Amino acid sequence: MSAAVRVAQNSKASIKSLISLMNRSCTCPAHSHARALQNQQSTTGGNCSKHHHHTQECGHHHDQQPIDDKNHEYAFEMASSTMRFGEGVTREVGQDLVNMNAQKVLVMTDPNIAKLPVMKTVIGSLQANRVNYVVYDKTRVEPSDQSFQDAIDFAKLHKPDVFVAVGGGSVMDTCKAANLYLHYPEADLLEFVNAPIGKGSVIHKTLSPLIAIPTTAGTGSETTGTAIFDYKPLNVKTGIASRKLRPTLGIVDPLNTLTMPKQVKIASGLDVLCHALESYTALPYNERSPRPSNPAERPAYQGSNPISDIWSLEALRLTVKYLGRSANDPTDKEANTEMCLAASAAGTGFGSAGVHLCHGMSYPISGLNKNYKHPEYNVDHKIVPHGISVAVTAPAVFRYTGEACPDRHFKAAEIFGADISKVRKAESAGPLLADQLTKYLSDLGVPNGLEALGYTKTDIPALVKGTLPQHRVTKLAPLSTGAEALERIFEDAMKNY
Repeated sequence: MSAAVRVAQNSKASIKSLISLMNRSCTCPAHSHARALQNQQSTTGGNCSKHHHHTQECGHHHDQQPIDDKNHEYAFEMASSTMRFGEGVTREVGQDLVNMNAQKVLVMTDPNIAKLPVMKTVIGSLQANRVNYVVYDKTRVEPSDQSFQDAIDFAKLHKPDVFVAVGGGSVMDTCKAANLYLHYPEADLLEFVNAPIGKGSVIHKTLSPLIAIPTTAGTGSETTGTAIFDYKPLNVKTGIASRKLRPTLGIVDPLNTLTMPKQVKIASGLDVLCHALESYTALPYNERSPRPSNPAERPAYQGSNPISDIWSLEALRLTVKYLGRSANDPTDKEANTEMCLAASAAGTGFGSAGVHLCHGMSYPISGLNKNYKHPEYNVDHKIVPHGISVAVTAPAVFRYTGEACPDRHFKAAEIFGADISKVRKAESAGPLLADQLTKYLSDLGVPNGLEALGYTKTDIPALVKGTLPQHRVTKLAPLSTGAEALERIFEDAMKNY
């Protein structure tokens, strides 16, 4: 493993070879790495924040010597869906279903994707292989509790034994939920939703096979066990997270993303960007507590670890290099392909490490939306796309978290193009990365902070209130972040440039 790690950090091609490795769930004992002393001096000077759990040498935190700590986590798990990557690979789905001995397939999509060539390819493949299927094409872009329930009811009515999701993160997440509750027909929707909004019950049953065919280069949902939705009673996003939800197979075909409008490409790509940045700067896995009493209770989001770091950094490099090109030139097949690779790489990284503040704060930004509707989204409702809602707070978030682990923030800033050779003071790390992010977002034409989405400072208390329950992700922030800190970050994010 150590040789693979060393090679992967410098080679884009290694991501493709690692895909094969990650298709197999890890069965070897996870590496154990405990904390270094929090006040350990760093080569960058100064001490780590007292609120933080990395050392400032945290770029190498997996080399620390273990200590006897019965409360903190000592292991991490790395698992991902099987992934097949290549132009034109969508046409194999019918054969896959025959190989699975599928008797009745539920193909799930949304009203827009239903009209695109990818659905023609999927249905053609099913028909050519004489696969019995039914189509659900009413998935809501940015799903809600009600739209989840509609899809669940459809699945219960038709009782498929295999699912196929064709679309972006909204479709894939909705399909995961339909699969879950088909196997728990008596369960209330909140049964498995993350606490404290839901009950957070553990999923014990094995679900039906699910093939995910993404049509955006963004969520990485084809590799993860998460399903996110708007919970309308509280006007916040929440979700379900479990390895049991992971698709059996992700079919990543760059041809399926060529039809994305520019603004959809940008929003989707910004989700990749924040997945990469947040998972790389998340609390290390061996700082998380309490240690689970049963391996089945180990959360899907475990904190940054030596393997997730590889995927997250490569996803960041690819996104910084190719998102602008992909958005500005729909004929740039290289950029389009590399963004598909970036999305799946980031999904593998954050699927193990998790995300933190950008995502936690994005949920009320989307849920409390007053009247904003992002351009080029063909929907009948107001919408702050998920990628936009995570990106608008990114400069403020990383300006805040920089003190927690300066080396990681410096490394990320360098990937954006910053010259870090003469800027090595720990307190400079957050502002430096924030400046790079601000320029990057400005160049892409991203709305200028929360004000551009219709929010004012008077909305901050409600935004904070909507963020505080997002324990699943906010607890992975590298700094302890309470209501006062969230208020400051939201205020800082009102305008970015």
